[in-house]
Amino acid sequence: MNLLSAAYGTGARLRREWYARHPERVRRLDRPVVSVGNLTVGGSGKTPIAAALATLLRDAGQRPVILSRGYARSDRNAPVVIVSDGARVLEPVSRSGDEPQMLARQLSGVPVVVGADRHAAGRMAQSQFDCTVFILDDGFQHVQLARDVDLLTVSVTDLDDRLLPVGRLREPLRAATAAHAVLVDGTAEEATRVAAALKISTAFSVTGRYGDPRSVAPFDGSIDIAHRRVLALAGIARPQRFFSALRTLGWDVVRELRFRDHHWFSAADMERIAAAARASQVDLILTTEKDAVRMPDVSRGALTFAYLPMRVSIEPRAAFLAWLSTRLENWGRGSSFEGSVSRK
Repeated sequence: MNLLSAAYGTGARLRREWYARHPERVRRLDRPVVSVGNLTVGGSGKTPIAAALATLLRDAGQRPVILSRGYARSDRNAPVVIVSDGARVLEPVSRSGDEPQMLARQLSGVPVVVGADRHAAGRMAQSQFDCTVFILDDGFQHVQLARDVDLLTVSVTDLDDRLLPVGRLREPLRAATAAHAVLVDGTAEEATRVAAALKISTAFSVTGRYGDPRSVAPFDGSIDIAHRRVLALAGIARPQRFFSALRTLGWDVVRELRFRDHHWFSAADMERIAAAARASQVDLILTTEKDAVRMPDVSRGALTFAYLPMRVSIEPRAAFLAWLSTRLENWGRGSSFEGSVSRK
């Protein structure tokens, strides 16, 4: 193993072990916490899974709140930011970060709160929204905050990955045993195989689907498509997955443009993209929903910028809901899906 990777892995292991030996340094919120996280940097689908989990809990009668770090915010002046109160989006993407903004625009009835100190963010959310459960987005490494359910998103390819900086793993694979269940991007058989490799007894599969394209400006407007010749662009961790998905869906991807993950698009970027689209004679510019929220509201001329919304489901749904309910029942009195819960 590369010496830098070995050092990185040792540091990650020692950090997790230190918090395990010092539970008094782990802070706890007054409502149950469900964490969604992963072992790799970017591109694992954590945020769509957090959205699916929030929807599932909301539809089961709970009052979930999503807590996010708000990675790569350009405006970090406020320590805690209420991005959405569940009814409307309250903050621009510069103060929320792209993934919390995406969640806030997607989800109805689910507040989204951002802060590096997620304990402080959770306490504010609890006082303002009377929530019954917290969803910690990208929380597997955030061991400073106690969680009642730890969900780890994993793909089959993660099993062959290497630690940073050589590979994409943030922690050694053996850290996965801290999770209560794995959510695997793949079939039920692949989920079972990954869980066995990571020595975790509970696994569910995650399936995703893309919806019809929606306009970037105005955001989420419907569009008419005469042809399917497109320029595809992405500023995400694994852009090739998006480009391949477009081709699988039948889009004629004439040109691909890649930007770094969490790239903040400028007016100059938008003009360069538009120029590339005109030169390629495409009918449409297609991007991801996460990229769309980072695009400035500037004139695009006759060109149409659109994004493909992607939603996921955790399968089998009924089994997952029953498992999650059982986990949360240990936290409060009675069924965790019967209105408000209280701490024992």
